[in-house]
Amino acid sequence: MEFVTLNNGVKMPILGFGVYQIQDPEECERCVLDAINVGYRSIDTAQVYQNEEAVGRAIKKSGVPREEFFITTKVWISNAGYDKAKTSIQKSMDKLQLDYLDLVLIHQPFNDYYGTYRAMEELYKEGKISAIGISNFYPDRYVDLVEFSEVVPAVNQVETHVFNQQVAAHELMKKYNTQIESWGPFAEGKNNLFTNSTLQEIGDKYNKSTAQVALRFLIQREVVVIPKTVNKNRMEENYNVFDFTLTAEEIEKIAALDTCESLFFSHYDPQAVEYIINLGK
Repeated sequence: MEFVTLNNGVKMPILGFGVYQIQDPEECERCVLDAINVGYRSIDTAQVYQNEEAVGRAIKKSGVPREEFFITTKVWISNAGYDKAKTSIQKSMDKLQLDYLDLVLIHQPFNDYYGTYRAMEELYKEGKISAIGISNFYPDRYVDLVEFSEVVPAVNQVETHVFNQQVAAHELMKKYNTQIESWGPFAEGKNNLFTNSTLQEIGDKYNKSTAQVALRFLIQREVVVIPKTVNKNRMEENYNVFDFTLTAEEIEKIAALDTCESLFFSHYDPQAVEYIINLGK
């Protein structure tokens, strides 16, 4: 496993396992145990995923020492604000059966996220959270938060894949020393990612799948990835991306796939914002 070093010195695996949309408790527990058995140690969950308890049970059952794990959760919009956020983070720790969290993110830049961040800063200083950060913060709100907070976000988790590579946003994060992390590294299969001819051609050269090439591309650009699957064979495939290296020419070919646009939603679209805000209410 390769690691990135966050702005406070904490080491984070560059490849983790995401549990978005795995809501059935038994299935989620099984998937996390499978992922741990494959070798994953970074697990990414969130309050709104409604599976923190299942993730916690799997961590306990695995028998792997706590210090080997890197566990991330996220504070949802309905828990925004200093008091609510602080209470909700403790509830997340209880559900996960953990006495500290490796990374806590603000899930979306809505409601009183400044109050949420102050609560996170406090818990960080108390040692209950090893690193704090944000998710889905576009460059404008990201800079605003950085400039008016005590602790620079260690991570910003944003939609990042071969069709939306976040090049400008990534450079901005580097300026402020924030690690970019990808959600949706496979674009959930949109734009026929899994049959893309460019990725297939490169994959054939290394005897790798299009998915492995997509992950390798992001990893070589120092993007943390958290692919999600419920299939153990796919977990193993996604994990085996450290035994080949893309050439500069191949990187350039994949870079040309960038459309610089989201395939999911825009925070600049009022209807999309209304939809997101109403999730989990």
